[in-house]
Amino acid sequence: MKRLARLLVVLSAAACGGTGVASAHVDYVTDAPAGSESFAELLGGVAAAPLNLLLLAGGGAAAAGTAVAYLRYADRLTDVRVGIRTLRSYRPYLPWMLRLSMGLPLVGAGFAGYYFSPSVPVEARLLQVFVGFMLLFGLATRLVAAVGLIAYLVGLATHFPTMLLASEYVPGLLAIVALGPGQPSADMLLQRITVTDGTALSRFRDAPTPGELFDRAGLTHEIVPTVVRVGLGLNFAYLGVTQKWLQPGRGLAVVEQYDLTAIVPVAPELWVFGAGLAELAVGVLLVAGCFTRGAAAVGFVLFTTTLFGLPNDPVLAHVTLFGLSSALLVTGSGPYALDSRVIPRLHRRLAGTVEEPTGQAAGGD
Repeated sequence: MKRLARLLVVLSAAACGGTGVASAHVDYVTDAPAGSESFAELLGGVAAAPLNLLLLAGGGAAAAGTAVAYLRYADRLTDVRVGIRTLRSYRPYLPWMLRLSMGLPLVGAGFAGYYFSPSVPVEARLLQVFVGFMLLFGLATRLVAAVGLIAYLVGLATHFPTMLLASEYVPGLLAIVALGPGQPSADMLLQRITVTDGTALSRFRDAPTPGELFDRAGLTHEIVPTVVRVGLGLNFAYLGVTQKWLQPGRGLAVVEQYDLTAIVPVAPELWVFGAGLAELAVGVLLVAGCFTRGAAAVGFVLFTTTLFGLPNDPVLAHVTLFGLSSALLVTGSGPYALDSRVIPRLHRRLAGTVEEPTGQAAGGD
């Protein structure tokens, strides 16, 4: 428990460590200046129109109603129970998912000439391509992921707070360190050759491995859901607040540049405020471990719609976020979450049941 607490402190420091306002993912899609608009002015613009307040209230009521309906009826819906059971069956592929979601963006970043985040134009091609390809191959996976994590933290120290825009690398790489390579991977191939009698590598069967050191440090698969959930949630909350609320001028510039009001015909101020609110809400739900799978699914949809609405948004820079959201759909919240303690009790009360729901539809989300 103490080791997990230390890991969460590292994640919190990496995602929310600064009081300064960093420009968030709007940097990827617009060159407009930051502007002089403040958060108070943004709130004033939203509150000036009663329709905006009505839409916000309606959205909040719809979200609350959906949550109550889910708690009340989810365990009675075979589709929900089968869906969650199927997602859980994908756990053997989780290491591969994480390796792909970290390795591909690192290779792309190396060749594109930026350091983890497109907002940090630092050439580190050899390092990032090496780490990325090693993760994709699954060779020396845990050690290489640790190298990648250290490289990110060094970049965070030298390019703070801009590197916080790519803070999802912290939970992603840390999860790989804890989880290991999985299969298919070169590490698994070498391991099977090593444990087979009569092979040339079998003589090294008893040699110590870096994985054993990580296991002794408490970096095991049990912490993966919590690490990914908290890390991704902090990333969501940070980007939602700093990108939309604390720099509304740039958010309004994005709305104007891409004519987003033609897609959803609401006031530009409501666009910016609502987008920040949605990201913050998803982040808070993930950190708290409340409706984790649902929040991860909403985040996945947000990323997808962003790519369609903002054609200049670099897809490669979001692969990490897609991968971590997908991982949470598989793992659920993990043990240290409202989903494992509070939500099941609410479900039993609203559904009128006494025993634990057999499908665990409410508790693992």
